[in-house]
Amino acid sequence: MLKMDVAERRARLAVRHRLARAERTDDVAAVARSLVVLHATDPATVYLSVAARAPGAVPADVERALYDDRALLRMLAMRRTMFVAPVELVPALQASTADALAVKQRRTYGRLIERAGVVDDVETWFKEVAEATHEELVARGEATGAQLSAAVPALRTKVDAAPGKSYSKPTSVTTWVLVTLGCEGLIVRGRPKGSWISSQYRWSPVEAWLPGGVPAVPADAARAEVAGRWLRAFGPAPVSDLKWWTGWSAGDVKKAVAALDTAEVDLGGGATGLVLADDTAPTDPPEPWAALLPALDPTPMGWQERSWFLGDHGPALFDTSGNIGPTVWWDGRIVGGWAQRADGEIAVRLLEDAGAEARAAVDAEAARTAAWYGDVRATPRFRTPLERELSS
Repeated sequence: MLKMDVAERRARLAVRHRLARAERTDDVAAVARSLVVLHATDPATVYLSVAARAPGAVPADVERALYDDRALLRMLAMRRTMFVAPVELVPALQASTADALAVKQRRTYGRLIERAGVVDDVETWFKEVAEATHEELVARGEATGAQLSAAVPALRTKVDAAPGKSYSKPTSVTTWVLVTLGCEGLIVRGRPKGSWISSQYRWSPVEAWLPGGVPAVPADAARAEVAGRWLRAFGPAPVSDLKWWTGWSAGDVKKAVAALDTAEVDLGGGATGLVLADDTAPTDPPEPWAALLPALDPTPMGWQERSWFLGDHGPALFDTSGNIGPTVWWDGRIVGGWAQRADGEIAVRLLEDAGAEARAAVDAEAARTAAWYGDVRATPRFRTPLERELSS
């Protein structure tokens, strides 16, 4: 069996994720393609993930790729997580993941509405409200949730999602309908109302990004395409990592992998993984590199088993739900964490002695990160122990 040790995996990570200095690029869409998708639960993550890999780019370049060139599209996909995806991958993400998610969302929201007893035939009512909302958005071309709610009275229907609870608060169904339409591939979160750290979006019909709508793709073929792209970017890796990243069932993962030409490799320590069969050549080790990656960056969030680059630093860098905070990398492994302070300073703490060369390179990345933020101050959506400590 072919062996791919930790050194090889770290070299591939550096090259394929555009973290090695020679691989960095100011092409925002190319950065996203290198990582399959950009994690977007926290809006700032998209921009800061690009910043770490695009030395000459500025926030306006990311906005241009998203909202002017429309080479990237924001959507819910794997594990019901928000991602920014290259538009050419959207059909595969829609068929492999989002279609099933849309069914679940309709079912979940329908149960809440039924329990509230605000309408009689919930399924028909929800369908009619969603269709009316979609028609209104198509007519407008772009609108906020508040504008759509004012135009479609049924969106203002109040539902108490947690009756009897101390935190109970009746809310309108506007967001539920818009999220469902988004999962169905009919509408898209467009330009935010505020700065690049804002999560208050305007909505647009998907045709603004994909003329003619999202092309239909067979689900099995879609899952094979997504799995192949993930293996190209994150392989070699155990199949369990692919299952975790996609959130698919074991059966769906097995079928997706079976549709690909793969090779099993020895990862060391008794572990085995998969790699695409045409992708087994060794990687030339890049020059030593440093990077400051943001909370929820797609690189550390790409694997479930992270010991080969994380070491024993997990307790300081993860929250209790498994979300990673801002991390400092040196030559293929995590060596510390960072945070932005109220005055804009990027505070860094190394959790191990990586040497003088590493310290100097990390300091240079910290200065570059501070320049990217400029006057913007952003707190990660999910706080981790070291980030909280450094930011105070």
